[in-house]
Amino acid sequence: MKGTLVLLVLVLAVVAAFAVQNPGFITVWFLNFSWSTSLLVVIVSAFAAGALAGWLAGLPGYFRRRGETMSAHKRIQELEIETAALKGKIAPPAAPGGEGKR
Repeated sequence: MKGTLVLLVLVLAVVAAFAVQNPGFITVWFLNFSWSTSLLVVIVSAFAAGALAGWLAGLPGYFRRRGETMSAHKRIQELEIETAALKGKIAPPAAPGGEGKR
């Protein structure tokens, strides 16, 4: 946690130094729109858009890993029940389809 805070302070210091050294305004064009803004706003916006794109690109892998983890956890629970039943600690799970044949 302390390292993250130190890193955040360093990044903010770099951004502040960049803002002080580049106070000029530029005109940004996109399609038929144009607006004047500082160079810092353009660079920070581009960085944020890139970070968002990277985060969105990682979402499918996150959901895939979460699904695999959930199925592995379920399988572990099944195996623990089976192991306990084999050791005689608990009664084995009932067979699906009723109480069995006589």
